[in-house]
Formats: sequence, C-alpha cells, structure tokens
Amino acid sequence: MTKLTKQCQMHVLPYRFAVMLVGLAASIIMISPSSAAKVPKDWKREWPQTDFTQHSVSFDEILSGGVAKDGIRSIDSPRFEPANAIVDLVDTEPVVTLSIAGNARAYPIRVLTRHEIVNDVFDGVPVTVTFCPLCNAAIAFDRRIDSRVLEFGVTGKLRNSDLVMYDRATESWWQQFSGEAIVGEMTGAQLKFLPVRLESWGRFKQRFPNGQVLSPLSPPLSAYGENPYVKYDTSRRPFLYKGDLPKGVPPMTRVVVIGNEAWSVEVLRNSGVIETDTYRISWTSGQNSALDTRDISKGRDVGNIVVQQRQDDDWVDAVHDVTFAFVFHAFHPEGVWHL
Repeated sequence: MTKLTKQCQMHVLPYRFAVMLVGLAASIIMISPSSAAKVPKDWKREWPQTDFTQHSVSFDEILSGGVAKDGIRSIDSPRFEPANAIVDLVDTEPVVTLSIAGNARAYPIRVLTRHEIVNDVFDGVPVTVTFCPLCNAAIAFDRRIDSRVLEFGVTGKLRNSDLVMYDRATESWWQQFSGEAIVGEMTGAQLKFLPVRLESWGRFKQRFPNGQVLSPLSPPLSAYGENPYVKYDTSRRPFLYKGDLPKGVPPMTRVVVIGNEAWSVEVLRNSGVIETDTYRISWTSGQNSALDTRDISKGRDVGNIVVQQRQDDDWVDAVHDVTFAFVFHAFHPEGVWHL
C-alpha cells in the first residue's frame, strides 16, 4: 500500500474511502431506455425519485462512494462576513472568488473542501459554487434552468474522479466538471458557467476590500483548514481513478482549461503571460496548494491564475478551470494541449 493510499484512507472525506477502482469511459454517449434494468439495486432504493430510464452516460462509469446522498453536506443557507473582519485566513490561502456587478464574495477552499457545494443567492442571482478536491476543480454556476431555480447536493458518487451533484427538485444527477445533467429527468440540461477565480485570500482582499467571505458552519462539522488529501497533487496517479491517462504529460500536472483547450501551468509560470486572439492568461506567485500539506495554509506555492477575454476595449474575467491533466483528458479526449 502506498503512502498516499494510507493517508487517504485515514484522512479522506467519508465517501472517498471507496476502493472501487474501475475504468471510466471518456466520451458521453446516449444510452437507450432499455438499459435501465442495469441500474444497481441500491441506487433504486436510495434514489426512488430519480428517473433512471433517462441518462446520457453508462452507469458503469459512475462509482458509488460508499455513503448515502448528502453524506457530504452542502451549505444551503450560507452566512458571510466582511473581508476586513477576517483574521484566521492566511494571505496565501486559496479562495474561490465570484464578482457580480462590482460586488464580490470569497468562498475559502478550507470550507469548500469539507462541503463541496454552496447554494447561494448573490446580487439577486441564484448561484452554486462548487469544489471537487480530487479534480482541484473550482466551478460556479447560475442554478436557474428556464424558470426553475435548482438547489444542489452531493450524491456521494464520482465519474472520472469528479463530483456528481444532484438537484433536489427532480433528483437528477449532474456532472460538476461539465455542468450537464447526466442521469434523470433533467438529462441533457446544461447549467450556465459563471467566471470565478481560484486565487489567494490576499489578492482578493486587495481587489475587493469591501468584499464578503463565506463563514464556516457553527458548530463546525469537521476540521476546517485541514487537507484530507496530503501530497495528493504530487502523487503519480489520481486517487479513485483507473481511466485512460493522457500521453506525454503526467496525469497530476495542473492545467488551465478553457473550453476544449488546456495550457500547462508550468509553461505559463515560465512565460508569465500568454495571449491568444481571444484570451489573456497570466500567472503570479503567492497561492498555497490545497492538496499538498495537511495544513492548507502551509501548502507549496502553485501561483495564481487569471484568465480574461476581450470585451469591446476592455478585459473581463472569462470562464475557465484550473484542474489536472487527467481530468481534461477524461472529459476532452480530443482536446488541444499547449504544453
């Protein structure tokens, strides 16, 4: 047993204890309703409201994580504090930041690691802010589909090592990385991505001194600030994943993903700024890895990524993700690499 596996078994969140390592297909295919009979019996018992006759992926791509739905508790009534009142965050700690109409909120990774989903209403916009530790994927969505406002929870299941969410209205299952419903009544529906930054707490305070910060639950449900995945992002292979790995690039390499393209963070670190016809991608030092040391505030420096796109004569934040190479390959097997 490797050192990483021992650490994960000791410290990982409950449903990450699962050791059901199976091959995960990279492409999404439409499945006929006749395959509904292949639904695992325990799924039907646990999810009686989910319409398993509708799905866009094969059920054997989805891992059962070993806990019931909501085994990892989403935050559905978030509380916020003024940025200038926070004293227990180190300036280099990572936060997910969302800005709407000049107002800004920070969602600390030390909290998101333990809850993975925050259902919020920000400046009148219903949003869901998510973080999948095994993919290092910090993604936010507008949680409206047509005239319906959805609320999301954690299924306790994974696909391509990525968080599978569910909506509480129809109990359909949604892929966090793609924002698409993959099982249930909502299959094929697509959430709108919102541009966020995964940046250091110090940079957020500098940009938005009057911003707001998500408060941990009180009393706390777990040890906020502790990383359950010690040394995960320097391991040789991703945990709970045996799918196809990318060729010519280590699977745990951090990459910046924009649509169907990925840029190596190491290449970006060396150049500082990369510009395309549409985007400007920059790297600056000063952000802890959330997946390195036990104490998130002491993780090694992996830097801050900013992705912007041209809008008239200005540059505005663009939708992107900072994730691992194996994740990009799993969801974009024909994607374009910039290494």
